[in-house]
Amino acid sequence: MTDYGTELLKRQLAELAKNPIDLVSVGLTDDSNVYDWEILIMGPDGTLYEGGFFRARLVFPPDFPNMPPTMTFISRCGTPNVYQDGKVCISILHPPGEDAMNSQESADERWRPILGVEAILMSVISMLSDPNDESPANLDAAVQWRNDRQGFKKKVRQVVRKSQEMC
Repeated sequence: MTDYGTELLKRQLAELAKNPIDLVSVGLTDDSNVYDWEILIMGPDGTLYEGGFFRARLVFPPDFPNMPPTMTFISRCGTPNVYQDGKVCISILHPPGEDAMNSQESADERWRPILGVEAILMSVISMLSDPNDESPANLDAAVQWRNDRQGFKKKVRQVVRKSQEMC
C-alpha cells in the first residue's frame, strides 16, 4: 500500500503532464522515485531572465505534504532569492507555522499542506519576474539589485546566455 504523499505526487505529476504550466517542464529524476523531480524553467517573457533555460530539482520529504519540498537550481540564475548552492529561498518553501526569527513572513505565506507543486512553480516564476530583496538568500545579488541595477541586468544577461549554451 502506498502512502498519501506518494499518491498525491503521482496525481500532481500526471496533472502537470496533462495541463502543463507555461514556461515549465517537469519530470522525475528517476522513474522509480516520485519524490525527486527534474524541473526546467524557461525565463519568463518580459523579464531579465527571458530566453534562459534553468534546470532545477524538487525533492520532497518523506512527510510530504505536511512539510515542503526543497528546490535547488542546478543552473546558476543569480537572483537574490537563491543561495550560492542553488537552494531556493522563498516563503512557500519554508516549513508551516510562524517563524520567531522572521517576523516579516506570516504563516499564510509559508508552506501549507493544501499547496501543491503548481503553486511552488508559479512562485518561482514570480521570483524570477520580481525578486524579493527584503530577506535575500544571496546578499551580493540583493545589494547589486538595489544599488546597481545596470550591473545586475548585465550579470543576468550573462547567466541567460550561459543557460542557453547548456541546453
